Formats: sequence, C-alpha cells, structure tokens
Amino acid sequence: MKIFACLFLMLSINSNLYAQTQKLPLDDLLLQDSIYKSNKKKVLNFSLKEFDTLFLEFFNRKQDPNILFTKTEFYTYTVQIATFSDRLASLYPDQKELAAQNKQQWLSESYEDYLEYKGSQKK
Repeated sequence: MKIFACLFLMLSINSNLYAQTQKLPLDDLLLQDSIYKSNKKKVLNFSLKEFDTLFLEFFNRKQDPNILFTKTEFYTYTVQIATFSDRLASLYPDQKELAAQNKQQWLSESYEDYLEYKGSQKK
C-alpha cells in the first residue's frame, strides 16, 4: 500500500496540475488511442518492478537535456504509465478514484508542453 501511495505521489509531483482536463489536439488523441490499444494487454501484466523501471526511465530521459522524445515516444511513455493505473485500481480497489485521477492526468500530458519544457532546459 505504501508503494502505491509513493508511486502516485511521485506521479502527481511530476504531472502538471490543472483545474480542468487539458484538451489535446485530435491527432495526439488518435495517437494515444493507437498506443493504448497496442500496449494495453502488456502494461496490465506489468509487475510493480517493471512499472518502476518504466517510470524511472521516462523521468530520467525526460530530465536529460540531451534527449528529445519524438511525439510517439512521449505518448508511449505517458499512455503506458496511465494504463498501469488500471492495474493498480484492480490491485487496490479502495484506491480506484485516485487511480482514475492519475490516469486522466497522464493522458492529459501534452507533447507541446513537453517541448516547451525542453526549450526552457536549454536556457
């Protein structure tokens, strides 16, 4: 239970907090949907260790000023992290609402915002 709370605390710190769900461009939503469909089964079978590896890889690569994700790479990470929230919700039924909120936060991550962030890293 502590692992679950800690993971979502880290996810929340890293995510942008919005009063409303951010609207993504249609092409981004279609890309997310495609990634979700092709990765759902694999991600729902991740262990917590595999998820930790995925999350840390994303976080470390995102922070590296020498790495710039393509749109597909960026959304592959964020959609996989969001999809794992479904697994956590099934493992911890009392945390379904928190899992759903975190899933929505990760699905609302914008590639454009990421590019702005990367631009600010170089200054």
